[in-house]
Amino acid sequence: MATLHTDVLVIGGGSTGVGVARDAAMRGFSTVLVDRGDLATGTTGRFHGLLHSGGRYVVKDPKAAEECIHENVILRRIAADCIEDTGGLFVSTPIDTPEYADRFVEGCRAAGIPVEEIPVAEALRREPRMNPLISRAFTVPDASVDSWKTVWACARSAQAYGSRILPYHEVLDLTVEGGAVRGALVKDRRGGEDVRIDADFVVNASGAWAGRIAAMAGCDATVLPGKGIMIAMNHRLVNTVVNRCEMPADGDIIVPIRTVSVIGTTDQKVADPDDWQIARDEVQKMMDAGENLVPGFRRARALRVWGGVRPLFQDKAEGADTRDVTRAHTLLNHRQRDGVERFLTITGGKFCTFRLMAEDTVDALCAEVGVEHACRTADEPLPDSEPGRYYWLGSRVERREPTLHEDQLICECELVSRRRLEAAMLRRETVDLDDIRRTIRLGMGPCQGGFCIYRATGILHQVEKIPGEAANRSLLDFVQERWKGVQPILYGDQLRQARLDDWIFQGILDVAHLPGGWVGAA
Repeated sequence: MATLHTDVLVIGGGSTGVGVARDAAMRGFSTVLVDRGDLATGTTGRFHGLLHSGGRYVVKDPKAAEECIHENVILRRIAADCIEDTGGLFVSTPIDTPEYADRFVEGCRAAGIPVEEIPVAEALRREPRMNPLISRAFTVPDASVDSWKTVWACARSAQAYGSRILPYHEVLDLTVEGGAVRGALVKDRRGGEDVRIDADFVVNASGAWAGRIAAMAGCDATVLPGKGIMIAMNHRLVNTVVNRCEMPADGDIIVPIRTVSVIGTTDQKVADPDDWQIARDEVQKMMDAGENLVPGFRRARALRVWGGVRPLFQDKAEGADTRDVTRAHTLLNHRQRDGVERFLTITGGKFCTFRLMAEDTVDALCAEVGVEHACRTADEPLPDSEPGRYYWLGSRVERREPTLHEDQLICECELVSRRRLEAAMLRRETVDLDDIRRTIRLGMGPCQGGFCIYRATGILHQVEKIPGEAANRSLLDFVQERWKGVQPILYGDQLRQARLDDWIFQGILDVAHLPGGWVGAA
């Protein structure tokens, strides 16, 4: 059995875990991070893409609001390349409580969130599709953020400081000796081998799965998995983040993220973060909610629906409503709680606050091992964000124009060229097309991979020098993953698009009978 030795083992490859790995590595600790899947495939990669101003929480959860605005400012500075500065609007719609608007303004000012009331006419000028019956409108510094881009930028920074990032390494058990956690036994899910990791300290940053990891050391960490679903519409209905000025509710926000707009989100407690479904009635409720913010919302094409599970922590939380659980983060010191040393769990929080969560965690780690190293993550920009320029929606078109006649276009929807695709495949060293999708947004546009994935499969076969059967399996796995997010919204234009994609894959490739495929691929 292979054995690795490290100062700090981080379990969980979402934003918080990668943030911890980066922070610890920058403070001089040797660090290994493991995740059972690819990075940011849990909660981090399954939200609506909002960089919170904190406005959503100023009345109900002021502590979370303060954390959000604090980190909003920092992330704009260190992760500018991952952020589109859309701005945010909170608007009072006909179904909202009129008195809430004044409470909202007071809460923003108390939390330190810049807020300004603007005339309704000005709000409608900025967003002409918005409900013309709104009665008040307020600006806040919301933005949209690419979670995958941010996480991989953090991973690259951590690696530059010596950290080892090991996706597809699942924790089978924790090693507990002499009342302390000394490492973990993990399985390389791609290679099949077991690996022993000896560590001086272990950080559990596994999000909604944190309770399971803590239990391996005999510790208690009750995490409430709160499911939320989101729907991507096939174009940008708004160019500003638009929120209802009301207490948090289902379907009360529309986020423009890259070429689409996303409505979110529901909040429902589930028993198992790995076992839940998206019901059609949930989708219909979200579509109805969209009509309140943007009349005619239902007439746009629903491109894809997906869900994520929030890691919400609250002691003695039996029967708690997930809407009532704070979105602030919680750091559990298991030496103090359970008598198990060298083991911390960080849970709760928001994507927007992952850097702060990592700082608090590594501060606690330093205190436990008796060293003093200052945190520098709030000051050092992530790779590609050094110039401090925000992401611009037209940047891919701008990059594409000089190479129109010399570089083949593979994904028309997301303007992914062959050179960019091949570079991503070589950099990621993966034969999973879904991993490539998260890296460069391959197949994430209006056709959901119908026109690009069979091309990308041929290039994968060539670049990675893999057998045709392995390339076929990667293609089929990609198509199946896309189908999961399309199946609940099959009506109208989306049904016609899905049928077209089916004709492409059946007519061109006969996907149900590809060598190396699996039964039921069609």
